[in-house]
Amino acid sequence: MTTPARPLSVHDWDVLIEDFQDSGAPRDWFTSVFSIDSLPDLALSSLLKKEFPLPSKLSILVFLDEFSETLFDRRGDDTFDRLVDALRAIVQSPTDGSNGLKEQALISFTSVLVAVGSFSVRHVEAVVDLLLALVNRPNHGFDRQARAVACECLRQLERAFPGLLSDVAGHLWSLCQAERTHAVQAYLLLFTTVVYNVVNQKLKVSLLSTSVPLVPFNAPPHLGQSQGLGPDQKELRRTLAFMLESPYLFTSCAMMEFMGMVVPLASALELQASMLKVQFLGMIYSFDPMLCHVVLLMYTQFPDAFEGQEKDIMRRLMLLSKETQIYLAFRLLALHWLMGLFNKVMLSGEVGKRKSVLEMGRKFHPAVFDPLALKALKLDLLVQCYLGLSGGGDNGKSAGELLQECLVSVSDFKWLPPWSSETGVAFRTLHKFLISASTHSDSDPSTTRSLMESSLFQNLQGLLVDMTSQFQILVPVVVSFIDRLINCRKHQWLGERFLQTIDEKLLPKLEKSCLLTAYFPLLHRIAENDTIPPSRLIVLLTKFVLTLVDKRGYDVGLKLWDQGTEVLGICRTLLSHHKSSRLFLGLSRLLSLMCLYFPDLDVRDNARIYLRMLVCIPGRRLKNILKPADTVSPSTHSSAFFTVQSPRFRHDPNKSWNLSSYIHLERVNSLLVKQSWSLSLPSLGVGNEGYSIIESKVQVDEVEPESSQELLRPLPDSRRIESGKPTLRVMDAKIAEILERLRRYFSVVPDLRHMPGIKVRINCTLRLDAEPYSSIWGSQTQSPELDKVDSSPPALFATVVKFSSSAPYGSIPSCRIPFLLGETQWDKNVQGSLDIVLLGDAPKEEEKDGLGGGASVTVELEPREPTPGLVEVSMEANAESGQMIQGKLESVPVGIEDMFLKALAPLDEPEDTIPNYYSDLFSALWEVCGSSSSTAHETFALKGGKTAAAISGTRSVKLLEVPAETVIQTSELHLAPFVVAITGEQLVNIVREGGIIENVVWQDEEEGGGQGTASSSSMGATGSNRDPLRLTYIGYGDDQEVPMSRSRGKLGKIKMLMFLPPRYHLLFEMEVGEGSTLVHIRTDYWPCLAYVDDYLEALFLL
Repeated sequence: MTTPARPLSVHDWDVLIEDFQDSGAPRDWFTSVFSIDSLPDLALSSLLKKEFPLPSKLSILVFLDEFSETLFDRRGDDTFDRLVDALRAIVQSPTDGSNGLKEQALISFTSVLVAVGSFSVRHVEAVVDLLLALVNRPNHGFDRQARAVACECLRQLERAFPGLLSDVAGHLWSLCQAERTHAVQAYLLLFTTVVYNVVNQKLKVSLLSTSVPLVPFNAPPHLGQSQGLGPDQKELRRTLAFMLESPYLFTSCAMMEFMGMVVPLASALELQASMLKVQFLGMIYSFDPMLCHVVLLMYTQFPDAFEGQEKDIMRRLMLLSKETQIYLAFRLLALHWLMGLFNKVMLSGEVGKRKSVLEMGRKFHPAVFDPLALKALKLDLLVQCYLGLSGGGDNGKSAGELLQECLVSVSDFKWLPPWSSETGVAFRTLHKFLISASTHSDSDPSTTRSLMESSLFQNLQGLLVDMTSQFQILVPVVVSFIDRLINCRKHQWLGERFLQTIDEKLLPKLEKSCLLTAYFPLLHRIAENDTIPPSRLIVLLTKFVLTLVDKRGYDVGLKLWDQGTEVLGICRTLLSHHKSSRLFLGLSRLLSLMCLYFPDLDVRDNARIYLRMLVCIPGRRLKNILKPADTVSPSTHSSAFFTVQSPRFRHDPNKSWNLSSYIHLERVNSLLVKQSWSLSLPSLGVGNEGYSIIESKVQVDEVEPESSQELLRPLPDSRRIESGKPTLRVMDAKIAEILERLRRYFSVVPDLRHMPGIKVRINCTLRLDAEPYSSIWGSQTQSPELDKVDSSPPALFATVVKFSSSAPYGSIPSCRIPFLLGETQWDKNVQGSLDIVLLGDAPKEEEKDGLGGGASVTVELEPREPTPGLVEVSMEANAESGQMIQGKLESVPVGIEDMFLKALAPLDEPEDTIPNYYSDLFSALWEVCGSSSSTAHETFALKGGKTAAAISGTRSVKLLEVPAETVIQTSELHLAPFVVAITGEQLVNIVREGGIIENVVWQDEEEGGGQGTASSSSMGATGSNRDPLRLTYIGYGDDQEVPMSRSRGKLGKIKMLMFLPPRYHLLFEMEVGEGSTLVHIRTDYWPCLAYVDDYLEALFLL
């Protein structure tokens, strides 16, 4: 291969080496100009340049060594010829301070030959010849380091190609005897490696002969082949004797490598191991771990030669582990060696030796100030000694004392956090003491039973109970300790026995404890175990709940919820793992107590659900319902399809299209008027400029107050009503009092634009008919356990009911029902599709719940306008089989009576003046809603002061041809909360005798002025109480009054005030007569009059 015209510079080599180290291959800048096959030639040419800096050459050599497989694999002989030539040129170059380059070149090129297998034998011979020529200059002090490196390179080639230097072993022996510098260590290791390979390969060569010349070197013909005879034994013994005379010349690392080859040679020659022991046993007393390892290596290879020396070796290792001035790693290594020796002694059959050695190790206690890792190993050593001495028998008293002594060194675990390392070490020791004598073999079933009867187990039980009762911080660790035993199939009995002991001895101590919450994880484990009677646990929880009921304070809300939820979690665990008959009496009392008296509402609701599930659902089915999803047992069917619990198709639209036929959402209180239409007006609110259309006589405007600068500007008359600035004009005291009264009232009405509005809640009931549901979905049940209970009704889980409406009701929140139990079909009166439903035909509704008679659902509206409408309902639920049920239900009608709310009162209004407040408010609103009112252009600031409202009212009348008794009874039944005043002596006496309407203003005589004057001016004179009632009609052409109807006499008036969210009002003034009633209606939201007529007819006439 020809060398490229442009060589690589120093910078190019730096970038190229960095690219290889990052990605293992060159980048585009190199491959676009050069080929990767040219890299070895580029590297060798750069190494031979004199002007190339030495650091760059060293980097190139390391680069060739690191990526030798990529650069030299499957290369031709030319590449390796260049490699050998480059090595020869570097080694034979004059010494000019480049010794480091020569040594690195020897190492790198040797590594290439060892790693790559595509070269020929002649290349190895050339490199070995070059290295032997360098080595064959003993005592040449100037290049002694290079000769040592050359010996190490030859040793690696010998290890890669066993027997390569076997023919020149005699020359190497001579060089070892002649060398007097520190490089003799490398010569001796090279010679030892050659001898070891000769013996291992059983080569028939002479180890001391020098008949074969050293250089030029030729590879032996038997390379890689075994002759099966081996060297001469006399020469081998002589050679080994020579090697054993020179251990003092080795460093500790070299000594370990040397002995790793000498010990197999001594075994092959069947030498007396006592010779090695005498020469090398003294190294055990050094502080070098390599030398100690050499002694232990000989001990494991020749145990008979160290007869009687075991205790000395172990005593020395114990002293090494106590030496604080040496490194911790060496102290830990000494303990590992000691544990290995103990295992070896325990496996031996000599009882006397084993007992003496283990007694010595048993006195080896950890010190208080030892590092934690050292304490852990020493505790493991003590457990091992205890196991060896007890022999699996009952040595309980001494074992208990030994356990207490062991825990002294790690006694801080009682105050440290549960996740601390010292706590882990302490409980790890407890676990080892407990199960050290118990095997996991099934062939010994009596081991666990005998361990449970041992005094060690009894002592450990008492220790755990005492620690748990005194240190609550250890509860999570004790739980993990017991879980570890329970999860082991062999030691499950031990964990269950611990739980029984805690139930018997610890729970009575916790009855007066105020820190029971710390023991909840432990109580969960007791509840999960069906071998423990639950009565003691239920009694403890009941007493704990009683203490929570008596708690009071401003900061206990969230804490009470958390503690109550934990108690319910334990109740759920009991229901999931115990029979209902075993729990029913005690658990029903506990849940009833929480339902009735627990301070937190959410906990009471959840307790009610659990109580009704306990009462209504059979035990087997209840366990299946409460079983977590990850513990549901798969089907035994062989097909993989049935190994999952959920069906393949999550939703079946063919079965959900008629969902409303068996799932009913019904109002608790039926509407008097089923409205089939709704009147909705476009928004007449404030625009971007802060004003609205005011030409209409019926609108109610919302006004954003302008800034101070804009208030200073003169505004046209058409905008003054929206500016929030009242018009300056002269008014009498009565008008001023009305305005002040309305300003105070509107200051508590919420501003819908800047804060949440007033809510309208419609109570409904969600029911599931069992028969039609089962006929459609019954075949989807996959659990054979559920099919065994034929009489139990179906159920829905995780039901979500969603609402939407085109009417201006705002965002309607969804309702979530965790559990809905089906019920049998109940008889229901069929009603016609009439817009008006008779009052007497409305079915009487009963209170519903989630288990007995359906689930309670609340539709929460935030009306923008008080108009009737429909709320569309959709739902999602999960069936018992996991199938998802989705679909639409029947819409919920919203009537005008749903919008009737009690007017708001200021918080600072005294309780005893509330009736007068509502009566005065009625008078004020009645006045301003009149067409001839002088307050029509006034504005009233809403709550927060950011928006003002202007009132523009309208009025109407309605004649009811019904007796007075019907009017009074119906008003008491449906409109009693909205009555603010009753006038007229006869009417007052009748209503007071009924006792239903209270806290209103009673007036025996009707007012002669004020409001009465206004009524007379607008509706004509009414005369005295006994004058007949008259409904007049004012025509458009003239002012002639046309009489409409008459009644026999007047009893009095009933005044009613209804608040229509978000800020409107509806006022009734009923002139009650003996045979008819005339209803005067006034409102500041005129569209509601379209529904009031139907409402009054449904209420009184039909």
